[in-house]
Amino acid sequence: MTIASGVPVRDALDSAGVAIRASGSDTPRLDAEVLLAHVLGVRREALFLDPGREVAGPQIRDYQALVRRRAVERAPVAYLVGTRGFRHLELAVDPRALIPRPETELLVEAALGLPHGARVLDVGTGSGAIALALADERPDLAITATDVDEDALAVARENAARLGLDVTFAAGDLLDAVPGARFDAVLSNPPYIPDGDRAGLPADVRDHEPPGALFAGADGLDVYRRLIPQAAAAAPLVAVEVGAGQAAAVEALMRAAGLGSVEARPDLAGILRVVVGRT
Repeated sequence: MTIASGVPVRDALDSAGVAIRASGSDTPRLDAEVLLAHVLGVRREALFLDPGREVAGPQIRDYQALVRRRAVERAPVAYLVGTRGFRHLELAVDPRALIPRPETELLVEAALGLPHGARVLDVGTGSGAIALALADERPDLAITATDVDEDALAVARENAARLGLDVTFAAGDLLDAVPGARFDAVLSNPPYIPDGDRAGLPADVRDHEPPGALFAGADGLDVYRRLIPQAAAAAPLVAVEVGAGQAAAVEALMRAAGLGSVEARPDLAGILRVVVGRT
């Protein structure tokens, strides 16, 4: 992509969109708009409010560099701009932690109806998305968040400090981070992609997001097999995100762990995405 000095926003977006589309992105125009809004320091909608607006000077070079990283390196847009929206929050994100996805918001919704003062554990918190969204929307809850990855936990702590939200963080593998503790609900978006699916993932996911937050054995269920018995022993409500086609297997694991009432909830695409179990 080459942009001359003083180019109208529309032309800059068109040129960037062509380069990003050629790289295989499913959302080239959106990617181009998000990157340009970031460079200009405005909201995306502002790109279209002033038809005569131009991109010039250092902003052109900065935009070219970001578009090149998106098109050539396949770097995720969220990592390039350093933020990702989740529920009502704008979270800082970088390659230390998985980028939050919209479907994970279903886990937050599963906990919004908890009684006042309930104790909630978010296992594998990553950027802190689930725990911090709950702290934002239900400040009465006592929320703990864990992760085995110290780097990811650092991102979550940084987000909590920046947003001024009260969450207790602990490092460790699954519930080993909080030995003997009891909760009213355990939530988790664990790794669930089968190892054999690695090659088929989009390059921006496969090559840039932390593999420890993505892959979980031959069938993608390795973490659930360890997590669900621990969670069921610690709380009367367990809710986990699952991959496409995994809901039935995870429901069976919940029942085997003593959770008698189990249901799977679909995301907006109709995929059974969250499994909730209660004693």
